Amino acid sequence: MRGVIVRCCAALLAWCCLAGPALALSAVDALAVARGDTDERIAAIHRLAGSADGRAAALLRALATESLKFSETQVFIVEGERALDALSGQPVALPDAAEDAMLNNRLRGALDTALAGIELFTAGPERQREAARSLQRNAFNDPDPEGLPLIEKALATELDAGARQSLELAQAALQLASEDQALRLAAATKLGEARQAIVRPLIEERLKHEASADVKAALTRSLAAIDRRLALASGLGQAFTGISLGSILLLAALGLAITYGLMGVINMAHGELIMIGAYATWLVQGLFRQYWPGAFDYYLLLALPAAFAASAAVGAVMERTVIRFLYGRPLETLLATWGLSLVLMQLVRSLFGAQNVAVENPSWMSGGLTVLGSLSLPWNRLIILAFAAAVLIGVSLLIARTRLGLFVRGVTQNRPIAACMGVNTARIDTWAFALGSGIAGLAGCALSQIGNVGPDLGQAYIVDSFMVVVLGGVGQLAGTVYAALGLGLLNKFIEGWAGAVLAKIAVLVFIIVFIQKRPQGIFALKGRSVEA
Repeated sequence: MRGVIVRCCAALLAWCCLAGPALALSAVDALAVARGDTDERIAAIHRLAGSADGRAAALLRALATESLKFSETQVFIVEGERALDALSGQPVALPDAAEDAMLNNRLRGALDTALAGIELFTAGPERQREAARSLQRNAFNDPDPEGLPLIEKALATELDAGARQSLELAQAALQLASEDQALRLAAATKLGEARQAIVRPLIEERLKHEASADVKAALTRSLAAIDRRLALASGLGQAFTGISLGSILLLAALGLAITYGLMGVINMAHGELIMIGAYATWLVQGLFRQYWPGAFDYYLLLALPAAFAASAAVGAVMERTVIRFLYGRPLETLLATWGLSLVLMQLVRSLFGAQNVAVENPSWMSGGLTVLGSLSLPWNRLIILAFAAAVLIGVSLLIARTRLGLFVRGVTQNRPIAACMGVNTARIDTWAFALGSGIAGLAGCALSQIGNVGPDLGQAYIVDSFMVVVLGGVGQLAGTVYAALGLGLLNKFIEGWAGAVLAKIAVLVFIIVFIQKRPQGIFALKGRSVEA
């Protein structure tokens, strides 16, 4: 019996503690929100922000949308042609003398904070995170100590971890203006631990007015820690951008490493093969959008083989009709493939128009990964980087471990002996050229995910692709990898302080000097054909 009494008392105590925020909206609070002095209205708004009463939330939302009216004794929420009593939510007749509840900038700021606070108490984890981020922005941009009780009340409840982190930063930002030195010192330390760029202006502003030497020292340490984190994030961001550019150059140059590096064909239409792969991706996207919209997020699974097949087919036709008659004459292959590139560009313009077309990312490639608080790594770039690594591994295994790769290496190193061994060299040439062209199509599929697709898409990558292959060493896949990543990093780091144009010039000068000193590239090609 005693245990039952204890449990009943505990339940009653818990109900009393939790029932406070859920008390019904009173007429006094409703009128205080709608009219009167701005400071009094803001105080009433903050009181209602911690309430779980749905009528209080509806009242504040109506004020935020300027659909609130009041009379001497009553407050009304106007919805279209009808009016609702703010206390009961029941339809009522709107008096002719009812006045509009006016808003100013201070009230709007208080309302934003209050509505975000209501979301913290009533919404799910995702909405809680959004509301907490809103409160954090308000605390950093326009600190208002009157919002501190609401934040402290929210921190005392069960919250999503991300929402709690944002609220703790908002709390520290508001405590930074406290008259209590101990609170200011703790807030300065807390803000420094966050090491986020958004905190920096707040700390700098506080440093101008802070009188306490201890708090000033803590603020200075926090500012230095933030600057170190921002410098690290900036460096890593540049490195990631350079590696991302290198992965794109690698994809664009892998196919050329086969057609030019192994076969000796200066294929000036390689960029147009990239463009064909991008247009094949666009066509597959259109088919999914029209016939299978529910499976749109998976269109890339079909677009990849389609892009490879389309570019490989065009490459095979080019090899069988034109290039097969020009082996051993590299300058003539340059002129012939340049003409083919013009034909392909005009053909695409005639079929699809001269304007760029947009390829939409699947939902799983949207957004990004945030690291170090301020550095965002886009998912589409991360996935393209992984895709480039997968294509590189696939090409390496194909060349080194398959029968086709053996024949390609044999024909490349010594065509007469390979023919004497029974290898159909003409067929191997076609297969090898189609393989290089298909890899260019895969590059086009990847490039379609980071930009628009147009007839001139390949022109932006053809020169860089040749530079990568020549710098890495003709016929060397490892050299192609080193050259692509090296040029990407070098270009982005120089671009960071000299600009895009000077960066391109610097990279070109570097390649010219390097080739003068080491004509064979990073890795020299070894074999009988070279020794001869």
